[in-house]
Amino acid sequence: MALGGSGPQPLGVPGVAELKMLSRREALRLGPGWSHSCHAVLFAPQPGLLFGRIPLRYAVLLRFDGRLGFPGGFVDRQLWALEDGLNWLLGLGLGSVHLTNADYLASHVAARPHRVVAHLYAKELTLPQLHAMEISAVHSRDHGLEVMGTVRVPLYMQKDRLGGLPAFLGNSFVGTAKFQLLYALKVLHMVPVEKLAEAVAATQKPKTGIPEAEATTSPAASAPAPATAPATF
Repeated sequence: MALGGSGPQPLGVPGVAELKMLSRREALRLGPGWSHSCHAVLFAPQPGLLFGRIPLRYAVLLRFDGRLGFPGGFVDRQLWALEDGLNWLLGLGLGSVHLTNADYLASHVAARPHRVVAHLYAKELTLPQLHAMEISAVHSRDHGLEVMGTVRVPLYMQKDRLGGLPAFLGNSFVGTAKFQLLYALKVLHMVPVEKLAEAVAATQKPKTGIPEAEATTSPAASAPAPATAPATF
């Protein structure tokens, strides 16, 4: 899969505020008052089927530390080049993985008042390679301390239009991570932009449900739910 397409492009998903984009060169010319975070989209084609009928398509790796985000962190520009710092951070949590400036995807300015520019990289792996990183993460120095584990992003939507990616987007993300996830899914052609817009819209609808007392006394509450087959993107 070609990374980055024909050049920087806006996200273009209704309901999601755009972040200011910078080129890599522009970002590196920012003054000493700016902090630089570097994170990696590690993904792999996943040929399997969920429930025997839904194509999984890709496995995309995130880490969880109370909030969701991509592996990586802040890089001290006085000590490291961006990619060297990112590789060091990834090595601490995931084991051996090497990214170069050829894996660079985009840079975005974080929302004020923070003076942070968030650099995003992407690297396609094989599914066994990605799985090996998931195993390595369990044995990393910070597992169970700062980092509670890794998760994969569900890239499907169930027939209720909430299960799968919409429900996943309703979680808490750190910093620019939610924007970065949507951006990566779009520019890496993992999910069509119209489906991203549908998933985002589903998370913004007010939740409805049966009041607890009604749910426990209604005859329908004890009836088995009808089986519904999930839908896919």
